[in-house]
Amino acid sequence: MSPTSYQAAPPREAYSNRYVRMMRPLNSISPLNDVDNGARHGTRAEIQIMKAVLQRASHASVTVDGTVVSEFGDLNGHACGLLILLGVQEGDLESDSIYLATKASELRIFEDSDGKMNLSLAEAGGNVIVVSQFTLLGDWKKGRRPGFSNAARPDEGQRLYMHFVDQLKAKGLKVQTGVFGADMKVRILNDGPVTFLLEARDGKPV
Repeated sequence: MSPTSYQAAPPREAYSNRYVRMMRPLNSISPLNDVDNGARHGTRAEIQIMKAVLQRASHASVTVDGTVVSEFGDLNGHACGLLILLGVQEGDLESDSIYLATKASELRIFEDSDGKMNLSLAEAGGNVIVVSQFTLLGDWKKGRRPGFSNAARPDEGQRLYMHFVDQLKAKGLKVQTGVFGADMKVRILNDGPVTFLLEARDGKPV
């Protein structure tokens, strides 16, 4: 199977220009208070969903400006880790991050010696690359140009992205990342293919 290339996120400076213009104006967003302790206020509360795309891989890498910033692989071509695309929505909570990180680390989606999905990420090598992917929150239902008003603002998106990364590291996994807000070239040799979409709201599955 040949690797598949993804372009994950725009350059950091693009957030302050074209991509922010695609989002809903900040003055139209109701204040979100007490995010850390789980209380949410405002009209976005009813629809917020944090998303994580898990892709089982035998090789994955992220390149920024021609430099490989993260990479894992198995010389024998066996699945040894996950490439995770994380989408943070306006109003998402740390409890969502904790839930998704726990589920990603514990799901038995790697094959054992009998070829059955019976091993967790840690048992299969424990390699993880986490890439921020706000386009997972794109609204494509109307017209031909997707809207991104649901995506978290860059500062909050980065905070929860790093919180998710820290949760995985705390589980003893070998975690690498892309560069938040950068133009990234993401390569993956998806083994299977095996891909799961995890979604959380209020620290629970959706």
